[in-house]
Amino acid sequence: MPPTTPLIGRVVATELKPSTPHQFYFWTREDAAVGIGAIVRVEHGERTVYAVVTDGFAYADLSSPLYAVIGADGDPTHEALEPTLRTEVRLYSAAVLRQSPEEPLQPVPLGAVHLASDGDVELALRMDTYRNAARPTAIPVGVYAAGGHDAPVYLDCDFLLGPEAAHLNITGVSGLATKTSAVEFLLSSIFQTFPAHRGSVAAVCFNVKGPDLCFLDQPCGLTDADHALYARLGLAAEPFANVRYFAPHKADGVNLNTLRTHEALQANTEPLVWGLREVLDYAEVVMNRDDIDAKADAFIDFLGDRVVGKDFKDESLRGKPFRVETFADLEEFFRGIFDFMEAMGRGGEVWRTHHIATIRKVRNRLSNISTRAKGLVVDDGVANDLPWTKFADRAVYVVDVAGIDPLAQDLVFARVVSKLREHLERRDLGVDHVVVFVDELNKYAPADGPDTYVRKMLLDLAERGRYLGLVLFSAQQFRSQVQRRVVGNAGTGIYGRMDMDELATPGYATISPSTKIKLATLPKGELMIRHPHFTQPIFVRFPRPAVLSGREGVEKYPPAAELPFANAVARQLRQMDRALSTDECLDLVAGRAERDVRRALAATRRERPADVKAYFKAILGRRVDGEVARPRITIPPIVSSGDPYA
Repeated sequence: MPPTTPLIGRVVATELKPSTPHQFYFWTREDAAVGIGAIVRVEHGERTVYAVVTDGFAYADLSSPLYAVIGADGDPTHEALEPTLRTEVRLYSAAVLRQSPEEPLQPVPLGAVHLASDGDVELALRMDTYRNAARPTAIPVGVYAAGGHDAPVYLDCDFLLGPEAAHLNITGVSGLATKTSAVEFLLSSIFQTFPAHRGSVAAVCFNVKGPDLCFLDQPCGLTDADHALYARLGLAAEPFANVRYFAPHKADGVNLNTLRTHEALQANTEPLVWGLREVLDYAEVVMNRDDIDAKADAFIDFLGDRVVGKDFKDESLRGKPFRVETFADLEEFFRGIFDFMEAMGRGGEVWRTHHIATIRKVRNRLSNISTRAKGLVVDDGVANDLPWTKFADRAVYVVDVAGIDPLAQDLVFARVVSKLREHLERRDLGVDHVVVFVDELNKYAPADGPDTYVRKMLLDLAERGRYLGLVLFSAQQFRSQVQRRVVGNAGTGIYGRMDMDELATPGYATISPSTKIKLATLPKGELMIRHPHFTQPIFVRFPRPAVLSGREGVEKYPPAAELPFANAVARQLRQMDRALSTDECLDLVAGRAERDVRRALAATRRERPADVKAYFKAILGRRVDGEVARPRITIPPIVSSGDPYA
């Protein structure tokens, strides 16, 4: 096949630097457009070799710098004193990406070296196996550019989202590696190009830093260069079309704990509120490591199996059954046990095989959850959860936990990921694949420290999630400080600008010194990618995601001020029914107990009735002769595995 790009050099092999089937050296002219990361093609007879440049050298015919000093008479400014111009040798090392034919595997021949064309890049990275297949599975990830030439680079979705391999990890220094931007662009690319024969896909993103992911549905201004990159990759430069936001309340129970509170953004922003049923199964998350013993586990299991959500009757406690649905009900149940055991005197140390010390310990830990995670967990009321069983194809669900304390964050991670796994196992989530994006992975799955519930959950997701369609996209500043098995199970690795101290750790020993230096100086928008189909890391450029960044979003949509209780309730009612006026809403809640208002608001949000005002008023009750008359409306029971909007 005639070369489609100019010849730039030739392979050279010496006794000290021989060619092997996996590495070789070639020399070029001084002005050749080749550098670290460039893909080249070697041709010799019937054999073609594709490789990526990993290092570069330049030297002259001198055995010591002293000869150059003597030749210039000790004065570097007197170039004319040099009797002849020195011959400069430009030598590059290259790592083999692919050989054709692949068998027999032989050392690289002494052939001509060309820069790679579009077709060469496709063959070198083995993209032809999944781009030109009967059922293509290619996902654009960026553009390879070298020597004034660029070519689209694609990932194989079977090795990105499963089942062949899965998971993606991106690392780089904060602010310069564009980690969040890279994930946003890749998610947009997946949503636009994920093949229909592979099923449906959605994403659950945890926002853990300020406003980072708070404006995925808002467009931003792009440069002409960005639009050109989108066109080269065959993608539309547009924000995500279907995004839903969930955020816990603040301590008052009505103002949302998020920076996405501007009036223009409230339509798809909902509270995330859980009660006793949603929390009990994840008690291990909120209990200290020393508290988790066989006795405490046994009593928690007893509560879940025999008490919560059931009519539990024990004649020794009281004549009528306990109906434990909320933390307030649970406190009443514990009070009954303690009253009975106090009445027993010295013989009251064990109740139903459970020692009073174990019961008190579990009670103290569980009863404090609604205080320690206030706004997320409520003592009494109706839960509002993600739309389990009704996930939409190509939808993004953002859970904003940036403003809550670490314990509440751990609880959110554990429960959301566990519920995703549970529904994917039953195949009733609504989609076939779910991408879970977690930033600051070194915080939640550190290499050192105690083996927490969240770290065990992330490890389980990384090792077994791909079989279910549950995929982890993670990011962190220091890959070396993350649990090795979590990042080791990531089929695709992306590296932005790196810190030299991080590159000096053993995990980067296989990267050449020149590649490390390039990684330490990468500009924004350029990344190094490892992928199962790529036998060597490849550098690519990607366009800016077509969504507002957190900083730009906060400037354009400044968060609304925290409102008094009644006004915050009015804002939420108007969010559900724009026909309501603020004064109407304020009249509805005037003089009502805050606890009753919260419960009525949660029930109304859950049911999404056609007549918001009438339903809210009915749930809240009307004052008759100074008393509150409860309406004959039954609030549906909370079913933790069901859809809160069903």
